[in-house]
Amino acid sequence: MTAATANSKNSTGPLKGLRVLDLTQALAGPYCAMLLADLGADVIKVEPPRGDLTRFAGPFTPEDKEYAYGGYFASVNRNKRSIVLDLKLDDDRKTLMALVPTADVLIENSRAGVMERLGLGYETLAAANPKLVYAAIRGFGDPRTGKSPYAEWPAYDVVAQAMGGLVSVTGLADGTVIKCGPSVADIFSGTLAAVGLLAAILHARQSGRGQFVDVAMYDAMLSLCEGAAYWYSYHGVVNRPTGNGHPMISPFDIYPTKDGNCAIAVATDSHWKLLCELIGKPELAKDDRFGSNIMRLGNRAAVNEIMLEWTKSHTTAEVMNALAGKISVGPVNDMAAIYLDPHVAAREMLVDVEQPDGSRPVKLAGEPIKMTATPTGIYRRPPKLGEHTDEILAEAGVVREKAAK
Repeated sequence: MTAATANSKNSTGPLKGLRVLDLTQALAGPYCAMLLADLGADVIKVEPPRGDLTRFAGPFTPEDKEYAYGGYFASVNRNKRSIVLDLKLDDDRKTLMALVPTADVLIENSRAGVMERLGLGYETLAAANPKLVYAAIRGFGDPRTGKSPYAEWPAYDVVAQAMGGLVSVTGLADGTVIKCGPSVADIFSGTLAAVGLLAAILHARQSGRGQFVDVAMYDAMLSLCEGAAYWYSYHGVVNRPTGNGHPMISPFDIYPTKDGNCAIAVATDSHWKLLCELIGKPELAKDDRFGSNIMRLGNRAAVNEIMLEWTKSHTTAEVMNALAGKISVGPVNDMAAIYLDPHVAAREMLVDVEQPDGSRPVKLAGEPIKMTATPTGIYRRPPKLGEHTDEILAEAGVVREKAAK
């Protein structure tokens, strides 16, 4: 793979040789499978005849004349191959069962009981392949690991963020709650599922036995809110939104500048002293109100007033020039700024990916897990619907009169 361009058909990641059956749709499951694919696994995306729910959701570039998939689908389904199977049909269920012995992992994110009703539950698949690691990502988990009273409820990202505690601590200082912009319940639960799968794969290779891996989106959000959990246990304190501040550090906030915003965080007393010198107010370092982080927390309003007076009188570039490399500081970047940031180019975090119709490439967020001996990344464009059906069946020795297209 050349710098920031996906142009190879061969993975070099550490999971090369691992085969994954990806029966997921939407975001949490596909993101989990995408992580494995970026790390080199051969991920076979099993799609119904209509395709993944997100395949045709857009957006599409003006140049795209084929509309094989939109940006939502592309972002989390790169590096995968696609096969079409209608699991409501006996023949296609038999085909999936024929693929199971060839796989190391199967991932699904249907509601609890759906796969069992299709005759494709974990126990059935494990009988066909005892080493199979089977992962489920659901809103409220699977009864095998703990039956939730909400097990049958459908769940979307916003619901998991709300119920798992994240929304209650995210928002404005006046108490207005706001969900996180990115779909963190989906993405974090998918990430945890990938971690769990890798651990289970290691165990399977040592023991010869696979197992069921279960991640609930609710649980993932509660885990993400670990700070609020221990605060309530230690002091009976129900954490509330605090804007962009930090409950235990001051200054720590997003501060407006003349032309934008900057994040500034000062965690130690020595850095506070340095900050005072850098903003031209060395006398503040000797002010008893600000002598320690505890004192600054007690005088947070005064600290923020000092910070605002300085940042609002300078441009973002001036703030960065004064503090960068000495104090923890960073501009609030929108995506236009990120596209121009030399860090992003150096780290190959925006990758050009070809379109199936040959129109202009699109950029996708790259793989953040970097490795030296077994490079990871985007090496294959997302698949067209059923694009690899025939080759996948041939590899598994499955013969059908008419392969799904």
